[in-house]
Amino acid sequence: MVSLPGRPAASLLRFLFLGLSALASPARAQPELHVPAGLSRLQAVEGAAVVLPAWYTLKGELSSAQQWEVPLVIWFLEQKGKQLKQVLSYNNGVVSSKPGVSLVHSMPSRNVSLQLQGLREEDSGSYHCSVNVYDSQNVDKGHSSAILELSVLVPPAPPSCRLLGVPRVGTNVTLSCQSPRSKPAAQYQWERLPPSSQVFFAPVLDAIRGSLSLTNLSTSMSGVYICKAHNQAGSAKCNVTLEVSTGPGPAVVAGAVVGTLVGLGLLAGLVLLYQRWNKALEEPANDIKEDAIAPRALPWPKGSDTISKNGTLSSVTSARALRPPQGPPRPGALTPTPSLSIQALPSPRLPRTDEAHPQPVLPSPGGVSSSALSRMGAVPVMVPAQSQAGSLV
Repeated sequence: MVSLPGRPAASLLRFLFLGLSALASPARAQPELHVPAGLSRLQAVEGAAVVLPAWYTLKGELSSAQQWEVPLVIWFLEQKGKQLKQVLSYNNGVVSSKPGVSLVHSMPSRNVSLQLQGLREEDSGSYHCSVNVYDSQNVDKGHSSAILELSVLVPPAPPSCRLLGVPRVGTNVTLSCQSPRSKPAAQYQWERLPPSSQVFFAPVLDAIRGSLSLTNLSTSMSGVYICKAHNQAGSAKCNVTLEVSTGPGPAVVAGAVVGTLVGLGLLAGLVLLYQRWNKALEEPANDIKEDAIAPRALPWPKGSDTISKNGTLSSVTSARALRPPQGPPRPGALTPTPSLSIQALPSPRLPRTDEAHPQPVLPSPGGVSSSALSRMGAVPVMVPAQSQAGSLV
């Protein structure tokens, strides 16, 4: 007959079972990384600090008080279009990290939360936490990882307010407001300060572009207008003063002055152009062309021609042929006689005494008028008068 073991034997078996379980637990334990529910996507304001929470447990272990585990913790940052980069690591009791990055708890610890200080917009991205657990003999017992998304918000930078248009009674103007930097994009709100307080809404207000349209201005619309740019991270303001005038603006006066000066300049130019055109028409009529055809020689009576030494006909005096005699000339008197200066015609030959002289045809008195002589190029000259005998007086 087999007897059952007593109480001391049962206690011994229980102790052996627990001991074997404790020795076998490291082989079965697997690390598992945890992130709080609803905190996988975080937002923080630029310049502030944020904590990315994460911790791990060993799946399948019987007791959390294990001294055999040696963790290896690495945090990476992944950004769109860029390579994965390491921001912190813990290995064999040594922590290596980027500036402003640290672990919240001292190591070794199963809480591997990451803290970021002095945030910048460039810190936005996906943070990967990787944990490897080793035993005392440096045998890898498992690996686990988790991802947290961080978006760094940027409050609107101080916006710039501008007035577009000429603020005169009856005209339209636009008030513009724009912030140079904001994440996410800023929304805009316009309002008018007291004593005539007013808040503006669509359609006169464009909250996305930051413009306020004011139509049919009146003097009562003058005042100080405030623009507020805001988003989830903060807000900023600027202002512009609107003064509605009743008279023409400086630009209109300047335009009128410039237009008047331009008109006077054009008028003066037209006058000068007209004068030059008139002068150009008159000059050809007064010029004597060098290649003009000389007038045909007139028959002159014998004894009335005066021949120059170079053989050129220089003057013609024929009182009886051109003009009826008016009585005997007075002694010492000078008689104006038309003269022809002919350069193109050869000088007439002197009559020879041994040849028969043809009877010259005398022109009738008044046959050549003074106007005809003027058109032919004759120049009036003063020559000494001749007596009846043909001698100079």
